[in-house]
Amino acid sequence: MEQQWQKSSFSGAGGENCVEIATKGAAVFIRESDDPNVMTVVSRSKFAALIAGVKAGNFDHRP
Repeated sequence: MEQQWQKSSFSGAGGENCVEIATKGAAVFIRESDDPNVMTVVSRSKFAALIAGVKAGNFDHRP
């Protein structure tokens, strides 16, 4: 069965340059829409930690 990819509702309507995710079992697949053959695979817990860090602003580039 092919994976069902999901992109953020914040992505542009054109669909280019988006980060997409898909899940299968305990794995979360992450890819960029402009190069869909290159993926990173992480556990659900590591993906949850990434999302928590993004929401907390841990990756914001501040002067």
